[in-house]
This record gives sequence, C-alpha cells and structure tokens, in this order.
Amino acid sequence: MATITVTERAARHVSNYLQRQGHGIGVRLGIKTTGCSGFAYQLEYADEARAEDVVFEQHGTKLLIAPEHLALLDGTQIDYVRNGLNESFQFTNPNERDRCGCGESFRI
Repeated sequence: MATITVTERAARHVSNYLQRQGHGIGVRLGIKTTGCSGFAYQLEYADEARAEDVVFEQHGTKLLIAPEHLALLDGTQIDYVRNGLNESFQFTNPNERDRCGCGESFRI
C-alpha cells in the first residue's frame, strides 16, 4: 500500500480554505504530463470522492488520489510553506530523479 503524508500545516491550510468556501471534502492530488522535465503535480480542491479514488486521511483532511498515480506518488509528503511573501504547497517525493530549473516539473 502506498504511503502519502500531509503535514499538520498543509492540513490546516486545506481545512481553513474549505471552511471559507463552505463546501468540499478535501484535496485531489495527481500528476500530469507537462513542462521541460515531464511531470507536474496537480492539486485541486474536491467536493466529492470518485468511486476509484484511494482516500488518505490525516489531521482531519482527506487526500484523494486516482489509483494510476499511486506508484509515482508513493512516499510523497505534502507541506504548505511560506517563503517571504509567497505561500504554496511543497511536495517532497522520493521517486523524483530530477527537477527542471524553474522548479515547475520533475522527472521520475
């Protein structure tokens, strides 16, 4: 079984966002083909789970993942970081072999 973790800080950010929106059950994490290195993370807020989703729940937050992405995401940690005035989700994936210079895409 794949292991994907969400830090307390990331879970708190998701929970706060969903409360402000007044709907949603969590976030859906996937990988799309794009960029100069081949793949990019895709994270979107989800209102409902799909029948095929694998659901991880940590710190009161649900993370939904399509089964075809599990092998590429196994071991990934999702955090929410602030760097100066910028805030964003950060992905630490042990399966990454390389990242592009701009940091937008990666290779496995």
